[in-house]
Amino acid sequence: MEFMKDVFSLYFERSEFFLTLLYEHIIITFIAIVIITIIGVTSGILITRNKVAANIVLAATNFLYTIPSIALFGILVPLVGIGDKNAIIALSLYGLLPIIRNTYVGITEVDNQIIESAIGMGTTQKQLLFKIQLPLALPVIFAGFRTMVIMTIALAAIAAFIGGGGLGVAIWRGITTYFTEMIMAGSLLVALLAIVTDFILGIIEKRLRIRILGKTNEGGIQS
Repeated sequence: MEFMKDVFSLYFERSEFFLTLLYEHIIITFIAIVIITIIGVTSGILITRNKVAANIVLAATNFLYTIPSIALFGILVPLVGIGDKNAIIALSLYGLLPIIRNTYVGITEVDNQIIESAIGMGTTQKQLLFKIQLPLALPVIFAGFRTMVIMTIALAAIAAFIGGGGLGVAIWRGITTYFTEMIMAGSLLVALLAIVTDFILGIIEKRLRIRILGKTNEGGIQS
């Protein structure tokens, strides 16, 4: 109990420091999330056209996912140096798998009868993609987006280990100075940011499922 009191006292005493780190953390993760989403959704759409390309891309992203996050940050240091740039690139590479996979799966699993009916009515490939496949695949894509966002928020804490900003700075400073309260303070803010973000995205995902599929995440039919 005394330990947690010291942690919260630290928040009050160094509020400006933690607010600055929180802002940096949000900016780093936001930039990475935008990059991941653009590249991931585009790649997921493109590989639906070619099974061989799909296997190659999914295998490559699976491989990236198996690399320990701290190792990936380290590998990029000789290439792009240290700092936020390294962090954003590493986070972007690491977060591609959920988006690419869910986009690919969401589109390829659209009911063939719906697609055949649309083609029979004269729908072009572009119309088929943007008016039928993507809207129907959106709940699956968003589920991958939600996973990626939470993962990116958590992994961004490692950015401090290669000179980046964000809440990882507090954690790293606490580790190097044996300041346990600082470690806990930084970790709690990362966790809180992830929990709040996940809660908001969960509400959006549920509404998407109800609007598009007429049911909730649990599979219950919306009355």
